Amino acid sequence: MEQFTRIKIQNIVIKSMGFKTFFVVGVLFTMTNCNTEMNRDYIEKIQDPEFFQASMQNLTDIIVHDIFSPPVASRVYLYPTIAAYEIMARKYPEKYHSLSGQVKELNPIPEPSNENVDYHLASLFAFNTLGKVLIFSENKMEQFEESLLKQLVELKVPNKVIQASEAYGKEVTSFIKEWASKDMYNQTRTYPKYTIKEEDRFWKPTPPDYMDGIEPHWKEIRTIVLDSSNQFSPKDPLPFDLTEGSPFQKQLMQVFNVINNLTEEETEIAKFWDCNPYVTHHRGHAMFATKKITPGGHWIGITAVATRKAKSTFDETINAYLNVSVGLFDAFISCWDEKWNTLVVRPETLINQYYDEEWFPLLQTPPFPEYTSGHSVISGAAAVILTDIFGDNFDFVDTTEVAYGLPERSYTSFIHASEEAAISRLYGGIHYMMAIEEGVKQGRAVGNKVIERLETLKK
Repeated sequence: MEQFTRIKIQNIVIKSMGFKTFFVVGVLFTMTNCNTEMNRDYIEKIQDPEFFQASMQNLTDIIVHDIFSPPVASRVYLYPTIAAYEIMARKYPEKYHSLSGQVKELNPIPEPSNENVDYHLASLFAFNTLGKVLIFSENKMEQFEESLLKQLVELKVPNKVIQASEAYGKEVTSFIKEWASKDMYNQTRTYPKYTIKEEDRFWKPTPPDYMDGIEPHWKEIRTIVLDSSNQFSPKDPLPFDLTEGSPFQKQLMQVFNVINNLTEEETEIAKFWDCNPYVTHHRGHAMFATKKITPGGHWIGITAVATRKAKSTFDETINAYLNVSVGLFDAFISCWDEKWNTLVVRPETLINQYYDEEWFPLLQTPPFPEYTSGHSVISGAAAVILTDIFGDNFDFVDTTEVAYGLPERSYTSFIHASEEAAISRLYGGIHYMMAIEEGVKQGRAVGNKVIERLETLKK
């Protein structure tokens, strides 16, 4: 018969391979009979996908707090998710393909050397550890890690399993971090800012803060599955022409008139999909800002909704996030290539200059060129990827924006949601229809390429 010794401890310090946490533990059980099998009741409990869902939500919360731009945020989501996925692919080789050999320059991750490694825990440790490398507020990640460790102790996960799993998670983190460091991100931090061009047709900083253009060199970032940043370049934007009745002028006036005659529903749609990570407000001499989720973060949130509704397992949840994060990452590179190649001026700039100097859009114009619409591109990519995973008619209630003071919205499919996200940019007054329509096509092309080239599930 198994025998246990009950040890009461008031304050215990758990040191687990790199971070420590202090907390009160009511009762800790240890087995005195080394010849009997370890209590393994914890194994099923730590396979609860909510452990990974909580980790992803924590990363989103930190991204919002740290105010990462949309392209950079997609990178913060990508690499930790790849680390977690590669560990799970090693755990279930009969179910998943490794990304090695499928994505650029990625070699197989190392094998664990300790038999006490739990792959589910290792994937969590890898995700959080690499996430901490990519964000600024390390203390927030450390607080989450402490909370996670406390839960593991409460579930009576043996300390040797925790230590071995964290050690392996950190080993994989170092491996993926080294690969990530070669994606040109660090180099582009040193590149010069965009130099403003005087001609009316070129993008210029917009009110109220006239910020410098964000990430003008993002096309230099290494793609994951796309051949190049311009593999899916859309057709050229309409020629700049303010002659009354010209195709370009008609699209400009469409934005002007839509904003002047917005319906309540159009206003709600625009605000729901705003996803501007840093909106500034000016009241006299005072200025304050509102932090929001990024466009990519919104689709990460939709992935959370979908995996929960589908009752996805721990590994299936990570697989869904992996495919979506790859799609978002490559979609931003594709879109930003087009933005900074065409340099199309925003509607607000031209309307203020030529039609109404007091006119302003419903949403605050983001600080980068207009063509193509970023939300249209990344939403199109994410929607086709999620459709491939969960099906064409996957209806869901999007609760992603509730935390930011907005109501939930219902959709009949991921495509339905992506189309609403795209048209929201017209209702917000920040994009021409050409940028929206071509952006949708561009994003769906990226998403379909991810589906074609990224084979995760074995058939």
